[in-house]
Amino acid sequence: MSEGKTYFAVWARDRPGRLEARLRVREAHRARLLQGAPGLRVLLGGPIDGDDGTMGGSLLVIEADDIDRVRAFVAADPYVQAEVYDMASLQIRPWRWGIGRPA
Repeated sequence: MSEGKTYFAVWARDRPGRLEARLRVREAHRARLLQGAPGLRVLLGGPIDGDDGTMGGSLLVIEADDIDRVRAFVAADPYVQAEVYDMASLQIRPWRWGIGRPA
């Protein structure tokens, strides 16, 4: 994507007891993030650890034309479809890249 695109931070915690569902759809989730979508690409992503040290959420940095593309992309994510995320915790916010910006 070219200069002038907007970055978005996506944060979501998992619902309690959904680790098995997370692990079941994890490869589909990761493949989709790597593929991206028209007008959108995932630049960074990884799991957030829960209090017990197991995966318990996600943090993504997405470059996209607009927030609606990000919302649609996240809504179709395997973790959302498998009800892994606690949707009350899901946040999608415009984000300004400060340090470590990719070339």
